[in-house]
Amino acid sequence: MSPVKHHAILAIGGAEDKVHGKEILHTFFERAGGTAATIGIIPCASRDPVAISARYQQIFADMGAPETVVMDIRDRAQGEDPSWKTIVEPCTGVFITGGDQVRLCGLLADTPLIDVVRQRAQLGEITLAGTSAGAAVMGHHMIAGGGSGESPNRSLVDMAIGLGFVPEVVVDQHFHNRNRMARLMSAMAMQPNRLGLGIDEDTCALFESDGSFEVIGKGVIAVVDPAHMTHTNEPDISAADPLSIHGLRLHLLAHGDRFDIHHRKVIAAAAKS
Repeated sequence: MSPVKHHAILAIGGAEDKVHGKEILHTFFERAGGTAATIGIIPCASRDPVAISARYQQIFADMGAPETVVMDIRDRAQGEDPSWKTIVEPCTGVFITGGDQVRLCGLLADTPLIDVVRQRAQLGEITLAGTSAGAAVMGHHMIAGGGSGESPNRSLVDMAIGLGFVPEVVVDQHFHNRNRMARLMSAMAMQPNRLGLGIDEDTCALFESDGSFEVIGKGVIAVVDPAHMTHTNEPDISAADPLSIHGLRLHLLAHGDRFDIHHRKVIAAAAKS
């Protein structure tokens, strides 16, 4: 018998395969309960929530989901309506689409809906996934925007408060695809108590309840760990000055690799029999 797969939290780097093997979306679907799943879709990051919801509804219906429900919230007052808690209550999986993470947080931060989604995801009662902007909001701190193609500096990254599903991490998405390593390093100089995850497109960090995550998909997750940082000039320089950071630790993890975020270490792969 295969082991029971418990609920999980998935941070997807964006542009996940929606056509061919759909490996990441299948993983979310199975962890949410498969053909017994009730899936809630939160499209609030998108400026075209109807179209993006319909795309995911079709994908999950084709996989065999008996029911999907869309939480199409367009303004802050609507987002604060406590009746959304009742709508999300029967969901076994919640999927947050891409778009603009600042828009997403503006509509949903500190709402009853997000509070119950966070609580149930952290208790392992539902499977939660976010792609692109939906992944950016995973941490307590999030990268709200910024640039690429420069040396690390403070002006390269705009930080804001995220939705706190996995508070310990700061997620950057479309990572190598958009050359965002300097941006994530800059964020880590500002947030030395967090763990930076740079997630490529069609790649996912699947967080288990024990505080570890596994890499799924075609790309790489860059783990930028400032825990052993011995020095940074970040507090003492102007925003556009080059950052000096000593002792930053970097791991590049590919499909099947696992990482323990509490102990900040790679988990060795089980020996092949």
